[in-house]
Amino acid sequence: MDYKDTLNLPKTPFPMRGNLPVKEKDMLARWQEIDLYRKLTEARKDSPAFILHDGPPYANGNIHLGTALNKILKDIIIKAKFMTGHRADYVPGWDCHGLPIEHQVEKNVKQKKLDLSKLETRGECRAYARRFIDIQREEFKRLGGIGDWDHPYITMDFGYQATIIEEAAKFFLRGEVYRKKRPVYWCLNCETALAEAEIEYDTKRSSSIYVKFPYAGEREPVFAGYPDKPVYMLIWTTTPWTLPANLAIAVQPDFTYVSVETDKEVYIVLKDLLEDVMQRAAITGYRIIGEIDPQTLRGLTFKHPFIDRQSVIVFADYVAADTGTGAVHTAPGHGEEDYETGLKYGLDIYSPVNEKGAFIDEVEFFKGMNVWEANPKVIEKLKELGLLLHTEEIEHSYPHCWRCKKPVIFRATEQWFVSMDSQGLRQKGLNEIDKTRWIPSWGRDRIYNMLSVRPDWCISRQRTWGIPITIFYCEKCREPFWSEGSFSRVVDAVRQSGADVWFEKDASHFLPEGTKCSHCGSTTFSKEQDILDVWFDSGVSWAAVCKKRPELRYPADLYLEGSDQHRGWFHSSLLTSVGNEGRAPYKAVLTHGFVVDGSGRKMSKSLGNVIAPNEVIEKFGAEILRLWVIYEDYRDDIKISKDIINRLVETYRRIRNTLRFLHANINDDFEPGRDTVPYEELSLLDKWLLSRLARLIDRVGEAYNNYTLHSIYHGVHNFCAVDLSALYLDIVKDRIYVEHKDAKKRRASQTVIYETLIALVRLIAPVLSSTADEMWSYLRGYVAEESVFLAQFPTADKTLINGDVEERWERIWKVRELANKKIEEKRTAKEIGHSLDTKIIIDAPDEDYAALMELGDEIKDVFIVSQIEIRKAAALDVAVIRAEGDKCERCWQYDTDILRDGKFPNVCKRCADTLSLL
Repeated sequence: MDYKDTLNLPKTPFPMRGNLPVKEKDMLARWQEIDLYRKLTEARKDSPAFILHDGPPYANGNIHLGTALNKILKDIIIKAKFMTGHRADYVPGWDCHGLPIEHQVEKNVKQKKLDLSKLETRGECRAYARRFIDIQREEFKRLGGIGDWDHPYITMDFGYQATIIEEAAKFFLRGEVYRKKRPVYWCLNCETALAEAEIEYDTKRSSSIYVKFPYAGEREPVFAGYPDKPVYMLIWTTTPWTLPANLAIAVQPDFTYVSVETDKEVYIVLKDLLEDVMQRAAITGYRIIGEIDPQTLRGLTFKHPFIDRQSVIVFADYVAADTGTGAVHTAPGHGEEDYETGLKYGLDIYSPVNEKGAFIDEVEFFKGMNVWEANPKVIEKLKELGLLLHTEEIEHSYPHCWRCKKPVIFRATEQWFVSMDSQGLRQKGLNEIDKTRWIPSWGRDRIYNMLSVRPDWCISRQRTWGIPITIFYCEKCREPFWSEGSFSRVVDAVRQSGADVWFEKDASHFLPEGTKCSHCGSTTFSKEQDILDVWFDSGVSWAAVCKKRPELRYPADLYLEGSDQHRGWFHSSLLTSVGNEGRAPYKAVLTHGFVVDGSGRKMSKSLGNVIAPNEVIEKFGAEILRLWVIYEDYRDDIKISKDIINRLVETYRRIRNTLRFLHANINDDFEPGRDTVPYEELSLLDKWLLSRLARLIDRVGEAYNNYTLHSIYHGVHNFCAVDLSALYLDIVKDRIYVEHKDAKKRRASQTVIYETLIALVRLIAPVLSSTADEMWSYLRGYVAEESVFLAQFPTADKTLINGDVEERWERIWKVRELANKKIEEKRTAKEIGHSLDTKIIIDAPDEDYAALMELGDEIKDVFIVSQIEIRKAAALDVAVIRAEGDKCERCWQYDTDILRDGKFPNVCKRCADTLSLL
């Protein structure tokens, strides 16, 4: 007889190799075939709703790891909510308007040497966006995501476009929108105004210059008694190109200034910065004439360095005492603080730069010149006139356009603004921030501080591809016009024909009959050509989607995006919702960090560290990316590298093989109910694992609920690698393989294995979705649901969590660890081959001794040795010797009473008894 054939060896059709790149596609096809998403929503139709509202990705280009991270996070949460008994409808969306698409279309048009009208450009943009929606939709689905992919929300759909205009109209009709010339961020490359949310800060090298503004007025009384030398006010700036727009010099009323005599000149400078300025200018021979009270300087005029114009001294609180000269060059048309100062002192909001960034014709010396090209030319001119005291190159943080990544300027233009304070929008927003749950909690401070200090929202853009600002101008006096009737007609037209209708029809098509200008009485109007800030588009998705779709609700339970959206989508959504509905559009906001390489560096083509999602998916499968998402705390920046991917592949294999081994030991050999052993009849080891399993269920459930997903990775991985593979499964192999099929000891362990497998598959399903549903398909005889996602998470039976049992086992594991170490030493010395070749003698202190003795007959199994002897001792120690007797040919354990003849020769008594029952 071949004794091997009498063993209960594990068997399962569940493959060892995942072959994920192929199998995931099969699983996606199956989900589509059974219409899984519809079945989920149907099964949970009467359950409590949980709405995660999708922040729309931009319909431009293939997805990258950042978008993959975002979509996988959302999918994990959605699936977890379904499996905790919620109805978690998920409607994906796409943001379609804006510059990136318009730029791409312009580039394509330029290559083809075409000349498109505004409407033709918009048509090309729409087609471009539609193409990438289809591409990205397939890429997102390939990540294993479920949702209403056939009915997404798209910001360029006619209904959505109409809602944008509807929501914008409410701000106009409340009188919360105004048009004014004031400095705004202006991108020279994109030729449009930008909002705060469209600005990124990056380092830039600039020329730092110290300039002399000559005093040409009467010496009395301020400079009476001064040496007969020219007097100069020293100013400092890092934007030489703004000097042609200089109208004032700002000083701090609470600072102390000094007049300083040098060889040939007298300078006025802040006392605290005198030494620094003189050192930079390499001036060693100077003396302080005396201190100057800023009040005596106020209102004095100094001559502009190279333009026939006077520059007046004004007061400003923002003048710093730690850098420069203490006197700030002020150009009201090129800076927010300068603008406020200009308003206070009645200065012209002068900005002699056109939309392309070139100086207009009236600017002497520099007309037609680009501002960046003008920087060195201005410096040259100052040198030529002897009015440059010092120049040096500095590196500093500078605003850049978030789209084209190029430096921007402040430029005063006529723009439309939403007032933050005229009707309390800012304060209402701040109040709502405090009613929202922010995850992580620092998100609250970040958005609160941004909203506290932000300027009025510039909502107009000078581009083509977007939603028009649907107001009118009197052709006679240029007075703006809008009314409830005009907005209503526009909204109806857009809902039927799309926003292109604004550019197709004349103003009269939209204006109610009899419309007259309230200012001059004229009846002839033209249309505004500016479009809305695209952040307004996505910022009203709560109105266009959550409030309009019956399966969703407003406010949403959760918004989840990258941490840059505190100034982006979270911000614009908050302002539009608070403005029009009086409350935030979300109950909770969760943010994730950015994807960086293994060294923590930003992903960049120039650094050669970019990893495309498809690269990972085609080689290893999307499950590895899904595992990566929970590998670290996603609320910080998330690292990825080839080493990290390889680590994740190993973790995946361990989890998969654990599932396989569990299944192999119950497959076709265990029937719940018939073979289940009651808890009170389980061994101490079985009870230990059920306690550990209940803790895992509790911990993982909490982690899904609190979005601390990295806890799931560590919890599941440790449970599979340590509690199961290294401990429990290693120990119970003997009883599962060797004992009689129906032996209580064996059935008890199968009961535990069954409970563990069914629970573990459900716990990992939101993350390792394809793998979990693949295993579920092999559990058909044990489970009723067609897919694991139609099942619910296991509930932690807290009565099974036994701290006393776990504490006793901790003592046992420490002894086992020491025993294994001693056995390994013998194996390394080639004194033994397998641990079953040994007998161990344990000297144990009282508490360890008691814990070990409680194991009874199970103790030999726990240490996986043939014989064991336990002695009381003062200190713990383990001795390893060769086992006594001969080796059983069936179970491989040594015994001093091996049967030599009879029906079952060369086996131990236990195996002989088992064989006699077969």
